[in-house]
Amino acid sequence: MTDPLPPGAPAPAASFHRRTSAIAGRLPRLREALAEWLRALGLSEERQEDIVLAGYEAMANSAEHAYRDREAGPIDVRAEALGGRLTVTVTDYGSWRPPAATNGLRGRGLLLIDTLADESAKVHREDGTTVTMTWLTDGN
Repeated sequence: MTDPLPPGAPAPAASFHRRTSAIAGRLPRLREALAEWLRALGLSEERQEDIVLAGYEAMANSAEHAYRDREAGPIDVRAEALGGRLTVTVTDYGSWRPPAATNGLRGRGLLLIDTLADESAKVHREDGTTVTMTWLTDGN
């Protein structure tokens, strides 16, 4: 954390949760809500940008792949800042499809997430996928 809260200021919420349909046009609003929540935590600008970019990539993957060839379903974005760690999870309830071969211009989203987050994990279930990204926040 960088700046302490001014005296008498309310503490920022330690958790964030939004749900929307996994439709590409709805994701910028969700990304901005996550960014606004992060700003209130006092993280460095660079750390905030890493978290928003990785989170948005996970959201975009859900919108593009999870509900392919059917009506878009829900996407949940949750974040929690506790004990020097910030964790963001993006969950969809669609179908997992292994990454397809790429022409070199696409297909780097999971690698980007792995690079930006201090830790990341993907869990594929019959009823969807959850991507969990964690950042250490002490001193950031």
